[in-house]
Amino acid sequence: MSSSSDAAAMTRRFREVAEGVLDALLDDAPEWALDLGDAGGAHRLTDHTVEADTRRVATLTDALGSLDEIDQDLLPTEDSVDLEVLRSRVSADLWHTAELRPHTWDPLTYAPGESLYVLLDRDSLPLPERLEALAARCSALPDYLATARERLSEGPGIPRAHAETALAQLAGARTLLTDELPALAATASSRPSRLEGAREAALAAVDEYTSWLRAENEFATADPRLGERIFAARLWYTLDSELSPDALRVRAESDLIATEEELAEVAAEYEDRPRRPGQAAEVLAALARENATDADTIRPIAEEALRHLYRRVRELDMVTVHDDPVRVVPMPEARRGVAVAYCEPPGPLDPRVAELPTLVAVAPPPAEWPRERRESFFREYNGVLLRNLMAHEALPGHALQLAHAARHEGPTRVGRVLWSGTFVEGWAVHAEAVLAGHGWTDGSDAAARRENLALRLVQLKMRLRMILNAILDVRVHTKDITRPEAIALMVERGHQEEGEAHGKWRRAELTSAQLSTYYVGHAEVADIARDLGVARPELSERARHDAMLAHGAPPPRHLRALLGL
Repeated sequence: MSSSSDAAAMTRRFREVAEGVLDALLDDAPEWALDLGDAGGAHRLTDHTVEADTRRVATLTDALGSLDEIDQDLLPTEDSVDLEVLRSRVSADLWHTAELRPHTWDPLTYAPGESLYVLLDRDSLPLPERLEALAARCSALPDYLATARERLSEGPGIPRAHAETALAQLAGARTLLTDELPALAATASSRPSRLEGAREAALAAVDEYTSWLRAENEFATADPRLGERIFAARLWYTLDSELSPDALRVRAESDLIATEEELAEVAAEYEDRPRRPGQAAEVLAALARENATDADTIRPIAEEALRHLYRRVRELDMVTVHDDPVRVVPMPEARRGVAVAYCEPPGPLDPRVAELPTLVAVAPPPAEWPRERRESFFREYNGVLLRNLMAHEALPGHALQLAHAARHEGPTRVGRVLWSGTFVEGWAVHAEAVLAGHGWTDGSDAAARRENLALRLVQLKMRLRMILNAILDVRVHTKDITRPEAIALMVERGHQEEGEAHGKWRRAELTSAQLSTYYVGHAEVADIARDLGVARPELSERARHDAMLAHGAPPPRHLRALLGL
């Protein structure tokens, strides 16, 4: 039997190795590190050259070897989970670099706006240091984008969806250089002497790269769909689950039918009439028309929903609400084109993490969209649906969960840095369902009942969307569905506006496996909440949810171990 001293020595060894591996990962991806609040590489950009790929593969292979030397049986549970999470991340990065190789076909890999936006938008460093870092990154952009052209030219071809989205984001990056960087520099009492020259060189490089990509887009015919073999691997690495694409699709199609039945029941209750064919679609369409937003009201409605959710979640005592600031902002142009909304917390490695605001960004419809499509967008993101969206993105969803995660103090930085998308999205969908179960407001009068049923209707519509996300993800990347078939599926069975459906098709092309995290994550997180309630019936709802959020954002299967399930 191993002695306690052997276990202690192995634990110390693992923690040393884990921190070293994390240091290597952060050093290799300075943009990601800065997002996390580690400003050590704020003056650099990721090296995507062929030589860097060779070094990267060697580093990741060595890291896996070091982790494989750890005797997991000697580690405490929390360290054991950190080992599994870190090993999965390194394995995924190795596969991503050596097999998927998006840097040879996806121009979004090189989005220059990402490298500048965080420094412009976040005061992660004192202003003089931010301007120095911006000057350094601007100076690096010409070579960085030259590498992008070289690597993208050696690959199998660029998919049109990726080229068009990258071009739209490049317009946003250009605005950062022409408007936002000079505006930030103007607030400083002094600025680096090289800043203006670096900015001009970066602007010229962005324009040159844009011209090149626009020409490439004329012949961008590569298929964005991964195919069965590659998609199965991507799904495995993304979900950290043994669930196969076929099993995921079958399960989702079964839950789609069950959710349609539940929606039909709630629609009949909302109308206070017997069920009839087409009733759910008519009720949802009427809600959308009656609560349609517009360019002037969408953000104020979202902000009012956020204020209400702070009060409501505390009133329900369903989970601890921290006082960390949350703000609703327009999505920057340099980040548009993939999702309609996102939640961006401050970096968990930033020592001021609890003081900095979490941003919930909402993308307005593009100005060039025709009037009919813009109106379709404002019906889809109507006032009632925005309530559910803010529950997902802010409270009690992402912003609240990530505020809890930022307070996690594990034996290594793994739990603070490496988040499972399956857990993060699963919690947010679970939070939507819990809130809808409690209701938007208290009261037994007809108005309160109708308001709560309206929220339940849109939450069920969003559940349909979540399930269809997974089905679409599998069918798109296994090449089992055409665009017209997908649009019809989302409009007819998901009750989505046609513009929303077209946007989701584009998102399925641009991403792979991420759309499945909502459905799989929700199933696993909801099961954990149920099982924890059975195992520890003395826990209140708040205590149960706080326990689930107390370990960072590990994959759900590891959260079970941490909770003793």
